Amino acid sequence: MRAGRLAGAMLSLVALAGAGGCGSATADPGGDDEERIRDLVALPAHLELPAVPGFNPLTREKIELGRHLFYDPRLSGNETQSCASCHVQRLGFADGKKAPTGSTGQVLSRNSQGLANAAYHSTLTWANNGLLELEDQIQVPLRGDNPVELGVSDGLVDEVLARFDDDPSYARMFREAFPENEGGATINKIVFALASFVRSLVSGESPYDRYVSGDKSALTAGQRRGLGLFNGERFECFHCHSGVNLSVSYRDANTSDGTIRYPFFNNGLYDVDGEGSYPAHDQGLYDVTLDPDDRGLFRPPSLRNVALTAPYMHDGSIETLRGVLQHYAAGGRLIESGAFAGDGRLSPLKSGLVRGFQATEQELDDVVAFLEALTDPVFIENPAFSDPFQPDGE
Repeated sequence: MRAGRLAGAMLSLVALAGAGGCGSATADPGGDDEERIRDLVALPAHLELPAVPGFNPLTREKIELGRHLFYDPRLSGNETQSCASCHVQRLGFADGKKAPTGSTGQVLSRNSQGLANAAYHSTLTWANNGLLELEDQIQVPLRGDNPVELGVSDGLVDEVLARFDDDPSYARMFREAFPENEGGATINKIVFALASFVRSLVSGESPYDRYVSGDKSALTAGQRRGLGLFNGERFECFHCHSGVNLSVSYRDANTSDGTIRYPFFNNGLYDVDGEGSYPAHDQGLYDVTLDPDDRGLFRPPSLRNVALTAPYMHDGSIETLRGVLQHYAAGGRLIESGAFAGDGRLSPLKSGLVRGFQATEQELDDVVAFLEALTDPVFIENPAFSDPFQPDGE
C-alpha cells in the first residue's frame, strides 16, 4: 500500500478518539490497570505490558466485537473477504502466499505478515514510518484504494455499516463495546474494535519462551546451538531480530518516547540498476519518504511463529527458512536475468550488517531448528482467537 494514496482514507487519531473516549497517548502501566490488561489478554509473566493508547482502552467487549468483525466477510465492500482471508490463525495469522489478493481481485505487492504480538511493534506494516498505532494501520486494508483490500470505499460505507446495524447480535455487541456512544456501527468503532482484538493476539508459549523462562529442557541440543549462532556475531541475526518479540522494531508500555527505535533495513534482496534500487512497483520506505537513500528499506518483522509464515521477505520471494539463511550467508541475492536482474550483494544501499558469512550445513540445520522452536502451539489453537462463526471455533 502506497501511503501517499491512503491519506484521504485514513482518519487521524484525534478523530478516532471520539469513538473510544478520551485519554492519554498511552495507557500508564502499573497498578490495577496493568493487572486488568494482563488478565484480559492472558499475558505471560515474561512479556512486558503492551503499549495501549489511552484513547482506546482495552475491554473484553471490544476485543470480542473485534474478533467477530475480523472473521466477517460482511466487512468487505463486496462481502467476499474478511481480515482472516489474509491472516489465518493456524499459519500464525499469515496466509501462506507470496502476496494476497484483495476483495476485488487486485494482487498486492507485499507478503501478509503474521499478527502475533503486533501490538509490540514501533511501526506497523513493512515499510511505513508514519503508521505507529494499530488504529491508523487498520485503515489501510479497510479503506485503502491502491491496492484495494477490503474495499470499504466512501460510496460503500453506509451500506457496510447497515449490515451490522441490521444484525441484532452486532447491534448488541456495538452497544456493549461502546456504551458511552449513542448510535450504531461507525467506521471509527470498527477500527477501535479490530485494534483491540489484534492487541489481544499475544504469543508467548513457544518452546523458546519456556526456555527463556527457565526451562532449559525446552530446547533440544540443536536448537540451543542454533540460538547461539542466531545471537552470535558471525550470523548476526540478533542485530535485527532481538528481544522477546524477535524484532528491533519494538516498544511496550514502559518504553519512553525518546528510546523507541524505528528501524528499517536494506538486506540486499535486489539491486536492479547497480545503484541500490528495488523493483519500481515497491521500493520500500522510499515510496513514503521519496528519499533515494531509503530505497529497499523494510522493517524487520517479528520471527514469532516464523516457521508457519512462509514464504518470506516483504514480497514472499524466498520460500523456506533455509533459503533465508542462505540469502544472508551470501550477503545478498544475485538475480542473473529477467526484469529484476542485479546483484544485491553489491548494492550501495545494503545494510552493513548483511556482510555474508561461512556456515556449515549442520549450522544451518541448527538455526532452522531454533526458528522452529519459536512456534507457539497454544497461540495457533487458542479458541479466543478463532473464528466465532465456526462450530467450536473450528
